[in-house]
Amino acid sequence: MNTFAKEILSKAAQVRVAFLDVDGVLTDGGLFIDSAGETIKRFHTLDGHGLKLLQQAGITPVVISGRDSPALRARLAALGILRGYFGIENKQPMAQTVLDEMGYSWQQAAGMGDDWPDLPVLLRCGFSCAPPNAHVEVLSRVDYVTQWAGGAGATREFCDLLLHATGRYEQFLNQVTNV
Repeated sequence: MNTFAKEILSKAAQVRVAFLDVDGVLTDGGLFIDSAGETIKRFHTLDGHGLKLLQQAGITPVVISGRDSPALRARLAALGILRGYFGIENKQPMAQTVLDEMGYSWQQAAGMGDDWPDLPVLLRCGFSCAPPNAHVEVLSRVDYVTQWAGGAGATREFCDLLLHATGRYEQFLNQVTNV
């Protein structure tokens, strides 16, 4: 059972959109490049299920990545994530555009990132998070650091926290345990 501090849950209670980086968050940050120059990424299934649960809870996951790859696009499509933005160096303007389109404020946004390019988004979000393998300057500025590393369950922990904060975690868990 997850136990999150009440002040953390309170800070995340209004979240309706979750901005996520990819390398170092949805993956371990390592890049595998095949002989054709194609980037291959490894994703964790726990993270994927957490993102599906977020969508069921009415929280929109939004991926903003500095990189683009067929592997990433395929993974997001498999998860039903409709808002993916690729090759974005300056992430904050894209996040602002998404918030404007959806009618949400920064206070209703959560962000998870691991390096300096993520800071402009993380510092504006009502709730911010990083995996423990994030850069020290990110770790020192976020509201919560996950126990699990990027690409190894950190995103699931982030999703579980948001589900707890919005009161949906137990409901979803009961749906699968009360068979």
